[in-house]
Amino acid sequence: MSFAETFKALSDPVRREILVLLKDQSMSAGEIGSHFDMTGATISYHLNVLKKADLVWETKVKNFVYYELNTSVVEEIMLWLSELKGDK
Repeated sequence: MSFAETFKALSDPVRREILVLLKDQSMSAGEIGSHFDMTGATISYHLNVLKKADLVWETKVKNFVYYELNTSVVEEIMLWLSELKGDK
């Protein structure tokens, strides 16, 4: 994981909303796309950015690809941010 890729991925509000959608359950690209007014290609682009940053995993089940939140990367970010804050 690269923090640069992670923060780039998190900089977009659509990608942040996708992460919120995946917080409680895995979803297919179509299910994710149904929450947005954009093309499937655009959703795919956002999902690829999130995958590259290791913020989501994909699992193939028959003809579907399901995406889920990679909480370990989120935990690493939170730990790093808490270390930045320090004990004051």
